[in-house]
Amino acid sequence: MKLFFQSHGMKILMSLLILMPFTIFSDEQHSSKQESVQSTESNKAKHNKRARDWGIPFDGIPGQHNAITDVPGVEVGYYTLIQGDGSLVVGKGPIRTGVTVIMPSGRHKRYLPAAVFSLNGDGELTGSHYINDYGFLGTMIGITNTNSIGIVRDAIGEWNYKNYSSGGLEDFSFSLPVVGETWDGDFNDINGYHVKKEHVFSAIENARSGPVLEGNVGGGTGMWLYGFKGGSGTASRKITVADKNYTVGVFVQANFGQREELVIAGVPVGRMITDLQPVFQDGRKDGSIIAIVATDAPMLPLYLRLVARRVSLGMARTGTISGNGSGDIFLAFSTHRTTRNGQLMQLGFIPKWQLDPIFKATVEATEEAIINALVAAETMTGANGNIMYGLPEKRVAELLRLHHRIQ
Repeated sequence: MKLFFQSHGMKILMSLLILMPFTIFSDEQHSSKQESVQSTESNKAKHNKRARDWGIPFDGIPGQHNAITDVPGVEVGYYTLIQGDGSLVVGKGPIRTGVTVIMPSGRHKRYLPAAVFSLNGDGELTGSHYINDYGFLGTMIGITNTNSIGIVRDAIGEWNYKNYSSGGLEDFSFSLPVVGETWDGDFNDINGYHVKKEHVFSAIENARSGPVLEGNVGGGTGMWLYGFKGGSGTASRKITVADKNYTVGVFVQANFGQREELVIAGVPVGRMITDLQPVFQDGRKDGSIIAIVATDAPMLPLYLRLVARRVSLGMARTGTISGNGSGDIFLAFSTHRTTRNGQLMQLGFIPKWQLDPIFKATVEATEEAIINALVAAETMTGANGNIMYGLPEKRVAELLRLHHRIQ
């Protein structure tokens, strides 16, 4: 199949063979006993605290909800599993995990320009070879714990088949599902495989646009971040390129970094809060981050890879060095519509020399999404009494005030 691209008077005809087989510790002590929760999270049901609620300053102009869902058509759904306390019993618990789905175009089956970038490859994102070869994303995205990546992939494929199949032997509606992972085995009975297909189906069916819950939800339920509790986070930026307005949104499942590395608004907060250290019965090594970047700006897959790379700089603003054992993998996609003209696909795109506003927005939104995950995540006690404390609001505010970052 031939792809026809046109932008600002430039025309490029590319011949490509494409197979179209067309989702706090507050400042007071938090109780160690965990409420038993097995739930599909409605994004509109609750509102968690966010970094801007604490007065933390960020560059750029956020979208309406300051979330990846500010990009038209993008929806997010969760299923959260929290159950049991005490010693680890494989197959029983304690359970601190879940699944997140990001639907780039809602429940509509569309192929969108996309690209993947790996900053450090100690992790997994299924379907990434197809994306990098063909330059398109044709399925929803799942994010979960390391050991549940297979069941989430299978469930997404099954959902695709049930909803998009046209029948026949050569039915590719299952697609090549895209699922990322980070490790929650310090808090969760990860070898008990508690994420089931029905949890994925529930997350898909309840995916919504609008405000997005953050912190201890979905795939981010059992994650840590810079020696505090981490998890799910999101942010967005409004930009203008060549007199046209666009949105860039970022979603992260954040599970990385050492305490001494943490920087908030340019202040080395992690070096100054030396207590509230995590309680681990076993040692803890590096973690990971999966980041998803969405935009409605018209983009070539090649340029989306450049956008995905910029997630690295947003991470760096929060202090990380991307450690050896950290799986830092990023996917970027554009919801801008392609059109068909016979055997040609037509895609307008922003030329490379005008991409700086998109690069800047990606860096800014990534930084804020990570800090939002920190702010929203609450103290959690998990398997074997392991404890991860939430970021202390009052002390962070004092440090930012001391360094003249807030009034």
